Amino acid sequence: MRKMDYQNVRGTADYLPEAEGIRRKVRNTLEDVFIQYGCKPLETPILNYSDLLASKYGGGAEILKEMYVLSDRGERDLALRYDLTIPYAKVVAMNPTLKMPFKRYEIGKVFRDGPIKKGRMREFTQCDVDVTGVDSCAAEAELIMMALDAFDRLEMEVIIQYNNRKLLAGMLESFGIPPEKSGEVILVLDKLEKIGLEACEEELKKKGLSVVALKETKQFILDSPTCLEYFSPYIEKKHIDL
Repeated sequence: MRKMDYQNVRGTADYLPEAEGIRRKVRNTLEDVFIQYGCKPLETPILNYSDLLASKYGGGAEILKEMYVLSDRGERDLALRYDLTIPYAKVVAMNPTLKMPFKRYEIGKVFRDGPIKKGRMREFTQCDVDVTGVDSCAAEAELIMMALDAFDRLEMEVIIQYNNRKLLAGMLESFGIPPEKSGEVILVLDKLEKIGLEACEEELKKKGLSVVALKETKQFILDSPTCLEYFSPYIEKKHIDL
């Protein structure tokens, strides 16, 4: 009888007691902070209908290529969740009687069938905190304070960078990028830190943008002191493996 070759599926890992003890200590610390700010715990299914998980990006996102898809005995199209945001939105939609504002946190495993490298697994734990039912920026300010408190308890020094998607979408529109394409463009710009300016520029060209729109977008990144300072290592192709 051939001896079985024991090994983990690529992109997954076992956490032995010492490592798992640290992970649980971090988790407990985070949960203590979230509860202090009035957030309620939530747990959502790992398994979802694939069309639900595909709804967020309208079929144009790279992340949809990384979904683990499968079917059950009833031939229903299913998928493993790749983040915690869509399952949370589903909960809010299915429960209209939830008292607003609704503040929830969830810590759970998500799955992405993407390339494996240092710091990038296919099965990993994600931590989300969201506030629903508040129109002002007060909720966002509270979330920033919550994050600072959490990292302070973990004795970690951090810099929090805040961005506003609506502001970015408005700027892209001023560059001549149609509103219906802004989502796709933002997804490409999100990868600037990982792949560098030239690679992003090549991807944007494939989106069918005008020459003027491409030029304006690139020039904005180069002219902005904040963007240039933050992204200069990547613009110069000095890639950092995180």
